[in-house]
Amino acid sequence: QVQLVESGGGLVQAGGSLSLSCAASGRTFSSYAMGWFRQAPGKAREFVAAISWSGGSTTYADSVKGRFTISRDNAKNTVYLQMNSLKPEDTAVYYCGAARFHSIAIVPENYGSWGQGTQVTVSS
Repeated sequence: QVQLVESGGGLVQAGGSLSLSCAASGRTFSSYAMGWFRQAPGKAREFVAAISWSGGSTTYADSVKGRFTISRDNAKNTVYLQMNSLKPEDTAVYYCGAARFHSIAIVPENYGSWGQGTQVTVSS
């Protein structure tokens, strides 16, 4: 497993932007596909975005497509989520996850490690 720590959450007005970071420990970080999920109070964890081990392939939930961008810097053992044009419905705790092996995964059951989460609140 890999240890993950998210940062960058906060309060932003609708239409604004935030950039989240997920720092990973472990020498094999580049072997993992990575993803971002979010969870609002009383709701199930929801897929947001994922990226392959090399960073060459990305996948996004329809709800964030065109607004969010996932990227990774394997040299820094870090994955990012750039969030633009934020909406109140984006409000949630955002979690970074490391998938098993290289394959992109969009369900939480296919992720082996999670960060502690970072709160994103979008005001209307």
